[in-house]
Amino acid sequence: MKKTSFTAFLSAIAVIGLLMGCSGSKTPPVSERIAKVWTASKIEWNNVTVYTKGATSNVRPGYANYQLNLSAAPTVTFTDFEGTAFTGQYSVPSDTQLSFSNISPPISGNTTGKLDFTINSISDNELVITQTTTTQKTGGQIVKYTLTNP
Repeated sequence: MKKTSFTAFLSAIAVIGLLMGCSGSKTPPVSERIAKVWTASKIEWNNVTVYTKGATSNVRPGYANYQLNLSAAPTVTFTDFEGTAFTGQYSVPSDTQLSFSNISPPISGNTTGKLDFTINSISDNELVITQTTTTQKTGGQIVKYTLTNP
């Protein structure tokens, strides 16, 4: 009887250990997953597509040169659709928020030096964000960025 109980106990411990060891890897936090260099795949202004990578007739073809570099936290550098390069700091206050601050040079019509975004989705090679701070540069439009890496 003791041998059967002892065998059952050891079997239970082995199964628990096996289950705990196979829990899989956890997904890294958004703040780590976002830390890459992103380029434009599709850009929408007020739900109207103005740029699609590879298309021949884009309303805003300058987005072909758009780059968002979040690889050296907390520094952000980005080049907009007009080719202007900006630098600042970024933070990820929550899994659904991305914020830029101390942006230089100042963005036309933005006196705060800040830009805020909603993180719609993120995967290893795609980031979808919606800019919630409007600027004169985009005519006050709500801009949705679908970005890819590489």
